[in-house]
Amino acid sequence: MLTITRKLEFDAGHRIPDHKSQCRNLHGHRYTLEITLIGDVIDVEGSSDNGMIMDFSDIKTLANEHLVNVWDHSFLVYEKDTKVREFLESIPGHKTVVINRIPTVENLAQTAFEILNAAYTDRYGTGLRLHKLVLHETPNCWAEITADS
Repeated sequence: MLTITRKLEFDAGHRIPDHKSQCRNLHGHRYTLEITLIGDVIDVEGSSDNGMIMDFSDIKTLANEHLVNVWDHSFLVYEKDTKVREFLESIPGHKTVVINRIPTVENLAQTAFEILNAAYTDRYGTGLRLHKLVLHETPNCWAEITADS
């Protein structure tokens, strides 16, 4: 199995509303996102992508469009965290992303996988698909999600 991986970074804030530790407070992270794709290598003479599964710059462009630029320098808030949502809504022009899960790294990885899976699936007719996504919340803590085969 041949895969390719592109790494991107973004900054975002969140909180885990009912957590027993300091994570219940508003705080942020420098997230690192690793996107691993699988698919047939393109074999089209004269094509810019010949010999590639997907051009790394195209991986970045799609990730930025669908996820990174949306989440970067935003506050990721759980839809049922009403106190924080009300506070964020009171700040004019604040960049807030409301999600349907508590924004733990596990849930954020799952949400990111769902968003990016749709963006990459079979763009070239070569079976291209998102194979794995790794989201680092800190250098020492991360979540991984792998596609069902």
